[in-house]
Formats: sequence, C-alpha cells, structure tokens
Amino acid sequence: MKYAIIAAGEGSRLAAEGVTMPKPLVEVGGESLLERLIRIFMQHDATEISVVCNEQMTQVAHRLEQLQQGGLHGKAVPLHYVVKSTPSSMHSFYALAPYLEGCEAFVLTTVDTIFREEDFSRYVDALSSAVAAGYDGLMGVTDFVDDEKPLYVGTDEDMDITGFFDTPSGCRYISGGIYGLTPAALATLSRCVERGESRMRNFQRALVADGQRLRAHAFGQVLDIDHRSDIEKAEDLLRA
Repeated sequence: MKYAIIAAGEGSRLAAEGVTMPKPLVEVGGESLLERLIRIFMQHDATEISVVCNEQMTQVAHRLEQLQQGGLHGKAVPLHYVVKSTPSSMHSFYALAPYLEGCEAFVLTTVDTIFREEDFSRYVDALSSAVAAGYDGLMGVTDFVDDEKPLYVGTDEDMDITGFFDTPSGCRYISGGIYGLTPAALATLSRCVERGESRMRNFQRALVADGQRLRAHAFGQVLDIDHRSDIEKAEDLLRA
C-alpha cells in the first residue's frame, strides 16, 4: 500500500510558544512526528511513502534526504519527497498526487496526527475490506473533540458518510485527519485545484458531491500537535 504525509505547515503556533524545532521533527515519546509515521507505515506493508515539506524547512528536507539514502533504524525506506511551499494542505496533497496514481488504495495523513498504533492496524485492515466492497474511501474519524476548528462528519447507521460540516449538525464524529482513498479521488482533487478551492475539508465535500462512496472508521482518540500542551497530551495518549 502507498502512504503519504503532509508535512508542509509552518508550525507557527508551536513557534509562538517557544518550540524552535520544525513541527515534523518535534518529538513525542522520544520519536519525531515524521519518523513515527514512517515507522508505522513501514510496519503496515508500505510499498511507497511520499512526503511534502515546505521550502523553509531545510532541517526537514535534510532529514528526508537522510532517510531516503540511509533508511530508518537500519531498514531501507521507499521514500519520495517534495520540497514545496503550498497555500493549503489540499495543495500539499496535490503536490503528492503524482506519486499516488496507479494503486488500489493509499493512506494520507498530516504529520502531526497522533493515534494509537493498534487503532491504525484495525484501520488498515478495514480499508482493504472497504475497497473490496466497492467503497472509494475510508475516512478516519473520532468522537474525541480536541480541535479548535473541527470538521464534523455526518454518518448513517452503517457508518457511510453523508456529509462534512463546520458545525456539529447532530454529528457524533469529527475528522481525524486520516484519509484512506482510491486513485479516483485524485480526479476530484484536480478539479478542486482548477476551481481555485482550498482546504482539505472542501476537497472532502467535493468527494461527496462527486458521488464517491465514503465510509467512516472510528478511532479512539486522535490528536493534532498544534500547541506545546498538545505534546504532553499526545504522550499521555500513547502511554495509555
């Protein structure tokens, strides 16, 4: 399976709180956010891992070069990376799109997404089953709301996704920033870019508008690292 990581944000809120390390290299549990995801993806049969970082993150680009050439923990990593400043996470995804074509399914995450590894194992199994059943995507969701501007996910009794909303609208779940998609989603992504749209939530809405079949998969807690205090929360989650 192919995996992709959006690591192109500037981490301005962390920097404002005194965190000098670029967000992808911030450590949680003694492991950088970037290397944690790469390790987990490698443990789940990654055939390719693609990462985008911005042009200001010279430390991140250097670390990606080291990983590409020397591997991680003595194991080769099938890594592609793009160094490009983009206006939004959706455009970062678009920069990775050429590496995601021609596969059955791929998993995309943001670099600061924290989840339990056992939850992710169940998710990868569920993604394979969903694709085999004719779904176009399996979106990781959570009922743990700890986000400043969450994207609410509407679901029916079968966990099929009915819509994405900026307000609760009776929804139980919010997006966890974990996207399992088939290459059919890339056509929708291209149309979003051509229309001048931005933000991942608008892309997700476009998937629904295009009639793609999306299913939700519930994780336990999922956290984003936006503030210094989130690092401690993430370590507590992983210890639990």
